[in-house]
Amino acid sequence: MNEFKSMTDEELVELYSKGENAAFDELLSRYQSKLFTYISFIVRNETLAEDLFQETFIKAITTIKQGRYAESGRFGAWLTRIAHNLIIDSFRHDKSDLLLSNDESEVDLFNNAELCDDNVETALVNRQVLRDVRRLINVLPDVQREVVFMRYYQDLSFREIAEATGVSINTALGRMRYAIINLRNMALEKGISLELA
Repeated sequence: MNEFKSMTDEELVELYSKGENAAFDELLSRYQSKLFTYISFIVRNETLAEDLFQETFIKAITTIKQGRYAESGRFGAWLTRIAHNLIIDSFRHDKSDLLLSNDESEVDLFNNAELCDDNVETALVNRQVLRDVRRLINVLPDVQREVVFMRYYQDLSFREIAEATGVSINTALGRMRYAIINLRNMALEKGISLELA
């Protein structure tokens, strides 16, 4: 199993396509956390996120086993694109079921100890700013919220975001630009300071 850790994604895909199931186990361990976090953040429903996560990997397995995988060097972006398409299909199917409050989520992506100083007052101010930002992000249009998440929480480049969402780089950049403008306008309108202490 340790032999697989040093292999590239492409080498693992090749081995898996030839019947080496342990190669796919390594791919799964590399991407499962990042992919599930992405799906959960977008759909904000844990049960649906689990279903979409499983569907993503089923689709990936099927494509590889049928010899149709052709995304050399982009396995992670390919998985994200599959998940993105499944999310869009799910939104189209029944959007009303997906409108949940982030307050119902047990995962708080913004409260990260690394962002806080040792000073208790500074930590409290920073925590409040991050809560405010999370609330503002949650009211952004879906496509803007998605690009903000992919850029700042998955650390994807705009090229990777464009590939994963099936749009041009200019469209991805435009969505980010409008997301930032909307966040600033909403913060001004609500009298929220977005500066960390």
